[in-house]
Amino acid sequence: MTSGQSVPERRAQPTDGCDTETSRSQAETEKTISQLFEAVFEANKPITLTRNNHLNWLIRFLVQGFPQRYMSQDASQPWLLYFLLQSFQGLGIAFDPDTKKKAVKTILARQHPGGGFGGGPGQYPHLLATYPSVCALAIVGSPGPDGGWDQIDRQKMYKFFMSLKQPDGSFLVSRNGEVDVRGTYCLLAVATLLDLITPELVAGTYDFLRSCQTYEGGFSAASQPYFSPSTPPELLAEPRPYLGEAHGGYTSCAVTSLMLLRPVVTASTSPSLAPFPGIDASNLLRWAVMMQGNAFEEGGGFRGRTNKLVDGCYSWWVGGLFPLIEELLGETTGESLHDEPGDATADAEEEEWADTDDSLFDKEALQRYTLIAAQQGTGGLRDKPTAPADAYHTLYNLAGLSSAQHRVFLSKKRTEELRNIWVESEGFLPTKEPILEPGEVERPSSAAVEGRSASASAISESDEQRRNRRRETYATALAWLEDEGASHYVGGEGNRVNATHPLFNLTMTSTRAIMAYFYKQV
Repeated sequence: MTSGQSVPERRAQPTDGCDTETSRSQAETEKTISQLFEAVFEANKPITLTRNNHLNWLIRFLVQGFPQRYMSQDASQPWLLYFLLQSFQGLGIAFDPDTKKKAVKTILARQHPGGGFGGGPGQYPHLLATYPSVCALAIVGSPGPDGGWDQIDRQKMYKFFMSLKQPDGSFLVSRNGEVDVRGTYCLLAVATLLDLITPELVAGTYDFLRSCQTYEGGFSAASQPYFSPSTPPELLAEPRPYLGEAHGGYTSCAVTSLMLLRPVVTASTSPSLAPFPGIDASNLLRWAVMMQGNAFEEGGGFRGRTNKLVDGCYSWWVGGLFPLIEELLGETTGESLHDEPGDATADAEEEEWADTDDSLFDKEALQRYTLIAAQQGTGGLRDKPTAPADAYHTLYNLAGLSSAQHRVFLSKKRTEELRNIWVESEGFLPTKEPILEPGEVERPSSAAVEGRSASASAISESDEQRRNRRRETYATALAWLEDEGASHYVGGEGNRVNATHPLFNLTMTSTRAIMAYFYKQV
């Protein structure tokens, strides 16, 4: 269904009368966005996604390389490639065999001999480099000698993951690195795609994530664990204060991680986990809704934190959260809202949004923000009109636009279908022998590491439990569907981008292909 060009209501933003740098930045941003919106609506021209400009911009970066200003992101090379590849996918562009081959070669050159992927050739492995590397391989890779998928060393990657695990269920982002829920998400997303999830890997992780929810409802980067004075020390359930304020990126990673853990947690508790225990889903919903700016002065974009400016990347980090929040609340029907794809009311009603909209956020406003405020005329998308376009904001603006155009939902019917057609297979089994870094004779150990290893090794599951866990992980990850009859496109269907999987920020097709291969369902 397409929507007409309705003018959003203007509402002056309240102020506290205290002039600060923050308030001046807010006023400047509102003025810039308002002027753009006024020009568009006064001209009464269609709002369009300048698809060809964005494609040319992406092709230039892919073929010619990134300009000098990206030198500071040398340790983020897998991210830069993933940003480009997934942006092309969102815009509906396929890749020729030569481009795929070059991309696969580039990614595999960053695989570390000790497991996982680094930010560049020869760089140490990092969770935040491993996720975009595997996602990029999901897009351009395939089975076979040069396909990239069979060249992923899953045994070493699993050992790398386990080496980062902390006693409180969290993970370091790298060896001697910090704890961060973004790293937890990157690990769980990769482990889910590659069939690496085990009870020992995720022991305590749910409780760690739960402890990161703040009083606002969103999630912070980490929490502070406390241990008993006994020998060996035991993790205390309380106190476990969160560290930092609620943030859109952290919240997205934490909530998505909770959804990825659902098959493992339910296997050890009950068949139904909605709402999730210990998660204040209603407060989370309140916080997420309040992150959306008003429809005119802020263009309907999302901010990442309270009292911050709107930013195009949060179109995904917060705007993409809502299908997951519906699951957390346990209020989704799990079915399509329409009998047939494209089931829209005919005639003039097709040109406007429905009188009643059950969406949890203003999807029309977010689409306008992307199309009016976030697009750069020469190609690429940006944070806001005062910032230049870049690869990061191009992808996450497009992903946010997708979340505003499409309704994606976890289909109960499709979940049951996937359970019924599941083919039993052995799947991944971690080896017990330690895998050392190049040049290492013996892995350094400490009391904490020894205690963690003993605790992990005590976790076991029967063959039947393992089969059920793998089947549920596969089924619940691939049962997310696009409700095609519920799609709405501001400016017309020519502005459509592909639906995005809410757990991985990949297309549904890429997600299905790589998971079917590693779970041996092909």
